[in-house]
Amino acid sequence: MRQARFPWEAFLALLIGLALGLLYAWVLSPVQVVDSNPSALRADFKDQYRSVIAAAYAANNDLPRARARLALLGDPDAYTALSAQAQRMLANGESFQTVQQVAQLASALQGSQPTATLTVTTSPRQTSGPASATSLPSTAIDTSTPENTETPMPFFTTTPRATRTPIPPPGAPFELAAQDTLCDESLPEGLLQVITLTVARRQLSGIELILSWAGGEEHFFTGFKPELGNGYADYQMAPGVTYTLRAAEGGTPLAGLTPPACQRENGESFFGGLRVTLQRP
Repeated sequence: MRQARFPWEAFLALLIGLALGLLYAWVLSPVQVVDSNPSALRADFKDQYRSVIAAAYAANNDLPRARARLALLGDPDAYTALSAQAQRMLANGESFQTVQQVAQLASALQGSQPTATLTVTTSPRQTSGPASATSLPSTAIDTSTPENTETPMPFFTTTPRATRTPIPPPGAPFELAAQDTLCDESLPEGLLQVITLTVARRQLSGIELILSWAGGEEHFFTGFKPELGNGYADYQMAPGVTYTLRAAEGGTPLAGLTPPACQRENGESFFGGLRVTLQRP
């Protein structure tokens, strides 16, 4: 009786097929996530997204735009999500300036002003002294019961760590590290891509960028597309318009930016894009 022979040929064919499949899926044609919904982001990426929205609101005070951006995250209650994130940030010892921006946006969603509330609730002398009659509106003086003056923001009014943590000084001005012309037909025409880095090549989110042109100006921030990088931001440039880019934190303005003329494989002309890399020394 012949003993059954192990099917080495089938086993080797299976291994080779598996290796070729992994090579194709991981190296030759990896999965690329493009323009994914922010609600599908990981929890830590959602926290970064909210921090960037809060920084944008602190710069332009555009509450409807901030509401629209927060709605993309799909949180059942944006105020609750911002409040919980602010408390986590304080517990982790993060920058008080960033925590304050998140807290201010949460307060704005509730239609309250934390600083005014602090003036009324923490200074009882203001309800009886003559100075309070001139510095506070009459409606604030009439509201004398604690129930009407309390605010549901314990992380913003009573956290001792926040009063002891100094606000960090602004970072060093950004410098131009690279500027590349992109003639990629798969990208939108006139797309300006900006990447902000440190010397250690770590991408920086929440950096305010200012793009100006004759008769207009636009402020936008890095970090709104974390799937493309925490330090990534983009803007759709119009053909024939010359732009000047600068970081709000300082640095030499980069002038003369305009969509470059490119040519497709079939000979047709189209407008390409630019990729600008700004680095903090």
